[in-house]
Amino acid sequence: MDKYNFNNNDFEIFHIEGLDERMHAIQEHIQPKFKAIGTELTDHLASKLGNEMFLHIAKHARRSVNPPNDTWLAIADNKRGYKKHPHFQVGLFDDHLFIWLAFIYELPTKSKIAETFLKYQDQIEALPNDYVVSFDHMNKAAKPVGSLVDKDLERFRDVKKAELLIGKHISKSGADQLSGEALLEQIKSTFDQLLPLYQLGKRALQ
Repeated sequence: MDKYNFNNNDFEIFHIEGLDERMHAIQEHIQPKFKAIGTELTDHLASKLGNEMFLHIAKHARRSVNPPNDTWLAIADNKRGYKKHPHFQVGLFDDHLFIWLAFIYELPTKSKIAETFLKYQDQIEALPNDYVVSFDHMNKAAKPVGSLVDKDLERFRDVKKAELLIGKHISKSGADQLSGEALLEQIKSTFDQLLPLYQLGKRALQ
């Protein structure tokens, strides 16, 4: 097994019926890869940022009936959790892999981050054309970063459940064709490109 590679079998796990059955497959096949790749990425980000970063792997512990449609690892500067903090994510839906800088709805001061991004929106728009943005981490949908408008950031600021995720999607077939090392380098490169936005978001909270 390539410990950094996600192949078609990993994506097919999200078609397994039943909460226990799907969770068993996630724990058996995906989470060991999250641990390996996440450890590498955590060290990489800590080195770039000059402070300790912590790996969190989604447990889906609150689910009692419906199996998860996606799963992910998250990296944040908080040891106890990530949801209330700007963080990085790598995860899978059944048809693509996502690489995100994430500001999700649990973030208590996301309005301050939104105001900062409204001022520095050009830095988001300057990202490469293959970057995308999403406003709901539970939804597969994303749109090109170049199509971001003020109204999107204002909604992120004003609507409690609105989120902002910036990064890249890699299709199921694209991920299957990448070696683990190539995928790891692509994720590191994406995170490096997103670091200035992460730091903007962190400064907004100070």
